[in-house]
Amino acid sequence: MFTYHLRPGGTLRGNLRVPGDKSISHRSIMLGSLADGVTRVSGFLEGEDSLATLNAFRAMGVEIEGPDQGQVVIHGVGMHGLKTPNGPLDLGNSGTSMRLLAGLLAGQGLDLVLSGDASLSGRPMCRVTDPLALMGARVEATQAGTAPLHIRPVSGLKAIDYALPVASAQVKSCVLLAGLYAQGETCVTEPAPTRDHTERMLQGFGYEVKKEGSRICVQGGGRLAACDIDVPADISSAAFFLVGASIAPGSDLVLEHVGMNPTRDGIITILRLMGADIEVRNQRNVGGEPVADLRVRHAPLKGIRIPEEQVPLAIDEFPALFVAAACAEGETVLTGAEELRVKESDRIQVMADGLQALGVDARPTPDGMVIRGGRLHGGEVDSHGDHRIAMSLAMAALRSDGDIRISDCANVNTSFPDFVGTAARAGLDIGVAHE
Repeated sequence: MFTYHLRPGGTLRGNLRVPGDKSISHRSIMLGSLADGVTRVSGFLEGEDSLATLNAFRAMGVEIEGPDQGQVVIHGVGMHGLKTPNGPLDLGNSGTSMRLLAGLLAGQGLDLVLSGDASLSGRPMCRVTDPLALMGARVEATQAGTAPLHIRPVSGLKAIDYALPVASAQVKSCVLLAGLYAQGETCVTEPAPTRDHTERMLQGFGYEVKKEGSRICVQGGGRLAACDIDVPADISSAAFFLVGASIAPGSDLVLEHVGMNPTRDGIITILRLMGADIEVRNQRNVGGEPVADLRVRHAPLKGIRIPEEQVPLAIDEFPALFVAAACAEGETVLTGAEELRVKESDRIQVMADGLQALGVDARPTPDGMVIRGGRLHGGEVDSHGDHRIAMSLAMAALRSDGDIRISDCANVNTSFPDFVGTAARAGLDIGVAHE
């Protein structure tokens, strides 16, 4: 167990590069393992979630060198070269690993089990097992529809045309990856745009992806060709510092080489609507992904009604945005974000509890939150083992008038292994106690 201790005040200044994008790190291992040839990855996120994916493919017979300072070399085994592991694949806390692997492995003819920690074992998996069943897969969950998932071999999968009930990049990716092994053309229609890293990376590996409006299709039976991947800095990890520098007077911070995928940039749009001063510099394209440097300076924020069309584009960043709302003048209203209740924690309730403990008027609703900005005082809050909750509440100390103590922070290592050191170098007064 780790507890964060934060002293109030401070400013964020200088230049920093946050760790590599978790979504892209996961997918680089998955597709690199199934490609023909050797894939070289730089900027790989050496967090527990990404390493869970890496270790799963090692357990299925893929030779992977590294990671060594973000460098990974993957010796691909081809589309049908994976082997049955000796035991269950332990995916720790990583919902991305479990949901994407369920699709990727459903048509491989392997008999295996995907397991995870207590948090992952409480998250809903029917959202992927249901469409996979329509494709002819046998992926068995518990009676509650949760992990562990038992994938049983089938003779083959059939293509489907699937309309997503909710906007979810993980479900979309699961179905598309299963479609690589299906007979015919598998299509997914999204109710709203979600992150498109799977589609971009499939094309980077030479696999054709058709997109017409909100409909994405892949033809089964193709092959992947190895390539080099440069993983940009994760905008979800940059989000804490975008908020921190926005709320702390005197801050002037540059975040380098941040992934600016248009399906992920809702955090910037929403903060700017609140009055944030964010400058996008040095825009460029790296391996099919847009990248830029972000300069953020303190600015007075105002409460807004968050546009629902921005919700899927910032779904992982709302814990940080809730802190921005707590420091804004007036009321911020979020609706259409019920997905937040089935993340690593119930992020609506847990953030409401945390902000209330710091003196903030935060009222949870079934699909969002209503937050009235005001003074923050010190206090003790529980992150409930959720990495994004812990890092978001840490930034609240920049505007609090007393010490903040955040418990159960060990899972920060899933996405940001050196968060404490990085935040301290930027100007946050943070310490750690082991319990």
